[in-house]
Amino acid sequence: MRAVLCNEFGEPETLSVGDALEFEPGEGEVQIAIAAAGVNFADILMVAGKYQEKPAFPFSPGLEVAGTVLKCGKGVRGFKKGDRVMAATSKGGFAEQVVAPANDVYRIPDGLSFEDAAGFPVVYGTAYGALNWRAQIKSGKTLLVLGAAGGVGLTTVEVGKAMGATVIAAANGAERTALAAEHGADHLIDYSTENLRDRVRELTDGKGVDVIFDPVGGQLFDVALRCLGWEGRLIVIGFASGTIPQVPANILLVKNCGVLGFYWGAYRRRDPRRMKAAYKQLFKWFEQDKLQPHVSQTFSLDQAGEAMRVLADRKAKGKIVLTTGTG
Repeated sequence: MRAVLCNEFGEPETLSVGDALEFEPGEGEVQIAIAAAGVNFADILMVAGKYQEKPAFPFSPGLEVAGTVLKCGKGVRGFKKGDRVMAATSKGGFAEQVVAPANDVYRIPDGLSFEDAAGFPVVYGTAYGALNWRAQIKSGKTLLVLGAAGGVGLTTVEVGKAMGATVIAAANGAERTALAAEHGADHLIDYSTENLRDRVRELTDGKGVDVIFDPVGGQLFDVALRCLGWEGRLIVIGFASGTIPQVPANILLVKNCGVLGFYWGAYRRRDPRRMKAAYKQLFKWFEQDKLQPHVSQTFSLDQAGEAMRVLADRKAKGKIVLTTGTG
């Protein structure tokens, strides 16, 4: 099969496309013919050798896929050949086939295309888990989403609205804030031209927000932390800015607020039942038209390095997806 190959750690441009071995599904595994694969910052980190896991060379990046079931291993129930599915993978998604644990495979609704489904698991799973499990956000609370036009930011705008929050979407530029508005944001902040802290105070009558979702880090984190209200919670998702911030503990003390980390991938092994319940709810919201996946660009497997560069340079609006030409 054809696959995107990483033979040494480096920049996305060092990736190549070549032949890779096909793996038969083992016990409890499902073999999937991949139609599309989502591109994530974690793929960039993995290729650079900066991710939590460092696979042996050569390996294919790719943490989420969509396609059809080819074969099921021993003990797998609930799937059959030809089923339309999406799956979370530890690696290997940038290829024509992949083998994934059955616990990480989900049937997708009929109305969800392979391209949209390929970009669904990580960002919607992250948005739901961060807001529900960690922030425990309630209807009527205020949510500030940083990087609100990016893949995970845009989905968090939608999920926050579905959960009944008042959503303040902050992004860099008018085009990006307009996209967040299309996906349900109640208020917009363009932090390229507006003062984030002043606008939040204005929008909340000086009270600050209840929850902040931060996939950006860097200087935005420093400003956003001061936008929290009493007993607020800032959820750290990642560091798209490239800078890992430090938390001034005095602010936590004065506001009785908290900074919480959220690593979605850890729940795949630690709490798979919770993951399944999350996707059940997310698919229900999709069928109710409360979620509208936004794939801004698609690339072929041969263009994987180019796709990852667009994401690395923070030029993506919504999700970027690779397609294999099948399905």
